Amino acid sequence: MKKLIAYFSASGTTKKVAEKLSKVAEADLFEITPKVPYTNADLNWMDKKSRSSLEMADKNSRPDIADKSLDTSEYDVIFLGFPIWWYVAPTIINTFLESYDFSGKTIVLFATSGGSGFGQTIKYLQQSAPNATIKEGKLLNGNPSDATLSSWIKGLNL
Repeated sequence: MKKLIAYFSASGTTKKVAEKLSKVAEADLFEITPKVPYTNADLNWMDKKSRSSLEMADKNSRPDIADKSLDTSEYDVIFLGFPIWWYVAPTIINTFLESYDFSGKTIVLFATSGGSGFGQTIKYLQQSAPNATIKEGKLLNGNPSDATLSSWIKGLNL
């Protein structure tokens, strides 16, 4: 079974977890990068007019991604990582899911968060990959150990 770790990281936190997870899971790694990188001002959730606030307020927002060359056909399982924004995945994750055919694939979510859980994440993402099985995975905050990650992966029974 071939695995992929695909992730979006605005500040580097999710990137660190994704890199560690790819080693433990013996999976390929793919970074979902926005065509227009986010600045610190863009990520200021306290500013109702910041880019991230405007994107998250509009459920139809689909920020462009820079690299759409990923060949998903060779993967059975995709671990999809992101920071939690406003109790859901950033809308760039919808862009990613809508850019490829994930029919018949299993997508396992993982996220980093300053305090909130997955909330309505699966509901909003399932619409972008209707023919995939999306599983709520795990919040992987801080610096999870290899043993913690390994145990989680084994527990998924993929």
